Amino acid sequence: MNEPRTGRRARITLDSQLVTYWDREAARLDALAGKARFGWIARRYRRKADVARAQAERSRAREAARGAAPDATA
Repeated sequence: MNEPRTGRRARITLDSQLVTYWDREAARLDALAGKARFGWIARRYRRKADVARAQAERSRAREAARGAAPDATA
């Protein structure tokens, strides 16, 4: 509540939202891969999780280029 004011509001960008979305999606797909009954389904989930992590990294790089890296705690 008593945070110092910087005169600038924290701006939530689409890329920062995408970073957290794709990180959550990758974790969800990893969990599904761990519970999969058949190996081919688990492999598909793992591939999808890898793609989700790549998309998160792409958005993270855009945020870093913008100069406003998202919080790692979010």
